[in-house]
Amino acid sequence: MKKNTNQTYDTGCPVAFALRMFGDQWTLLVIRDMAVKGARTYSELLDGGEGISTNILAQRLKQLEENGLVSKTRDPENWRSFLYALTDKGRDLAPVLAEIILWSGKYNHGDNAMTDTLQKVRRDRSGFEESIRNGAVP
Repeated sequence: MKKNTNQTYDTGCPVAFALRMFGDQWTLLVIRDMAVKGARTYSELLDGGEGISTNILAQRLKQLEENGLVSKTRDPENWRSFLYALTDKGRDLAPVLAEIILWSGKYNHGDNAMTDTLQKVRRDRSGFEESIRNGAVP
């Protein structure tokens, strides 16, 4: 087996590759907050509602940037801060997000299940995905 740039073994499996890019809870939630909620700053991502810690958020943003899913630029209004945005590669996860949302809507029957985004996907999945791909909040 050969090693990839992330120093993990590459089996060639497409599922394993995807999981290396975005395969933990926090990474997918950061991507969700950027794609669906329009979060662009560290504080907006930190306040995503899931209770991510600052060290985990910093680590995941660095990983996402290294993997080419997120770009980081200086905030023109506050040069001490940064703005984060999904790259084309990150925005191309729109169908994956839509599918996860639909799957969760089918199986999450808890009283606290959030359904606003689910309804958006059900009403207009292609529009939902296109919004994300265009960098807009669906």
